[in-house]
Amino acid sequence: MGKASSASAHKVADYGVAVDRSTELDGYTVNFTTITKSHDLGPMLASLPGGNCSCPHWGYVFKGRLIVRYPGSAAEVIEAGDAFYMRPGHAPEAEEGTELVQFSPTEQLAETEAAIAKALQVS
Repeated sequence: MGKASSASAHKVADYGVAVDRSTELDGYTVNFTTITKSHDLGPMLASLPGGNCSCPHWGYVFKGRLIVRYPGSAAEVIEAGDAFYMRPGHAPEAEEGTELVQFSPTEQLAETEAAIAKALQVS
């Protein structure tokens, strides 16, 4: 059985706008994320195919709020207490103070994280 917690996460990354603690469990990455500054990930995802995140995510918001945009659709608001599924093709915004846990296929997530890291280096 695999398990993870924020305290036991194998990897800790401070992106400046968010602190992310993650562990891989059998091909899926579990991220415990705390948003430290409100931001829109849309511009950071622009280098990905379609200009949006192509990785699906499942999760739960403990505190705060996310706004998720899909091309041609109204924005979806995910708030504290909501479980969520973000289908491929999304671009999220996050409010400062938001805390969530997210589950994603590791290989697909790696591509998204690389695009975000590259965009943050350029900024």
